[in-house]
Amino acid sequence: MIITTAGRAEKELGAKAQEAAQQLQALYVPRKKRSISQLQQMEQDDCIVMGRDRLELYPIGVKEPFFFHPNSAMFRIKRLLNEEHDPFIEAAELKNGMTLLDCTLGLGSDSIVGSFATGSEGQVIGAEVNKYIAFIVKEGLSNWDSGISQMNKAMQRIKVINKHAMTVLAGMDDRSIDCVYFDPMFEETIVESDGIKSLTRLAHYEKLTEPLIAEALRVARHRVILKDHYQSSLFSAYHFNVLKRKTAKFHYGFLQK
Repeated sequence: MIITTAGRAEKELGAKAQEAAQQLQALYVPRKKRSISQLQQMEQDDCIVMGRDRLELYPIGVKEPFFFHPNSAMFRIKRLLNEEHDPFIEAAELKNGMTLLDCTLGLGSDSIVGSFATGSEGQVIGAEVNKYIAFIVKEGLSNWDSGISQMNKAMQRIKVINKHAMTVLAGMDDRSIDCVYFDPMFEETIVESDGIKSLTRLAHYEKLTEPLIAEALRVARHRVILKDHYQSSLFSAYHFNVLKRKTAKFHYGFLQK
């Protein structure tokens, strides 16, 4: 991975880009008016661009960058502010003061909504195995201005951990988190969402396993939640109680403690 700056802000952001490169063990390359494709061809690697307002990740050979955006969390939180329902919050039964471990953070939309629901007295932890995705999402959660103060605070409360979900779970005590959440449909989400199409090559694809579910059940005090395609065999394979939604492509299932 190489790190550079937006072309018009090289002097302003050079030090910040170098700091990011050191943190990610990446190579800092001064922009020097060169295009992203020129830098990629020179180094034969993916590129993160440090801009004034956001970070952009350009996988080599991909024109559209990946960048943080709260996506569906924006309108979902607006609905909750209007005292409407959210299927994920209902499936997890999240309330103020509860704790949530999101084992498949991605762009963090569900974690953002979960953090809003659990409030300042709660805690949301997001596990992301790809260090570049984790870095960009962590920065985005800290700095994105949604225009909704409650949502900004919810994003800033989320703790991002750059580790595999199994590693995170194995390091936790029994019954130490209220809810543990899995959304293994990341591959399909990438295909359907303009915001993260460029992550196809960087994304970590892994199906649920019995040991992973067992660890989640050990750690969870209340529920283990699964979001998956309505035809998924995982619901029956691991005996999830399914909350079916007639017009939705995805269903939520839960294992009650």
